[in-house]
Amino acid sequence: MKRGQALAQARSVLADNNIDDALIEGEILLRHILGINRAQLFSDLDCDVSPYQVKNLMEFVARRVRGEPTSYIIGYREFYGLDFMVNPHVLIPRPETELLVDKAISLARNNPIFKVADIGTGCGAVAISLAINLPEITVYATDISSSALEVARENCRIHKALDRIILLQGDMLGPLPELVDLIIANLPYVRETDISTKGLLSFEPRLALNGGKKGLDKIEQLCYQAGEKLHKNGSLLLEIAQGQAEAVTNNLHNIFPSALIEVERDLAGIERMVYLGLTH
Repeated sequence: MKRGQALAQARSVLADNNIDDALIEGEILLRHILGINRAQLFSDLDCDVSPYQVKNLMEFVARRVRGEPTSYIIGYREFYGLDFMVNPHVLIPRPETELLVDKAISLARNNPIFKVADIGTGCGAVAISLAINLPEITVYATDISSSALEVARENCRIHKALDRIILLQGDMLGPLPELVDLIIANLPYVRETDISTKGLLSFEPRLALNGGKKGLDKIEQLCYQAGEKLHKNGSLLLEIAQGQAEAVTNNLHNIFPSALIEVERDLAGIERMVYLGLTH
């Protein structure tokens, strides 16, 4: 079988089973099997694919059809221009979370930010992206899950960031040993009733998704704790779900009446990030 034929077959099966982005996902699975990049794939679609590779490809396609996320199948996910190892112990990084990284980098380049805390680090994508783009900072990366921290540690090793990222196990801000200049967090914000037993979310760790009845349990907890761990002119960045901005900003206004609070939208126009800047 030729590469082009294998690609068409994978895409056809995915599309017939109503997999979103079947064209892209079929390509990703084939490129992973072949160990080549996109340019290499499309530059020679007439190259032969071995029966063993075709068998592996269709096994991957079958797993995707059963609902398993492509990132878990191939073992990594691209985020902020870097590849991060992922497995079912960690949430798969989403493109919208890059907004947090963009904002944090902008803040750090215009303010004296040297100590950053990434709360609920998961695979470490946010912490590592910050450490690579801001070589002058130290990042504390916390997670309640020891299994998640093992994944984060491996990603730190892969990206040579172990010297500036301090991994700490524990709940929320509890493990932080000192005050920091910036707290950044993509916490569980899915409402408990919205976590389906089917689909992509069913494969991801419930601990990283479940935000309680309104999806705000962990976010509200962090808001109340933040003042105890931020320097006097520190900042807080929170990723939120659609429809949560008003509740989160009202909560922050009550806790920090004099703080600057802003909401930013993602590329889809959804209110996705809340920024809080302390002023004294």
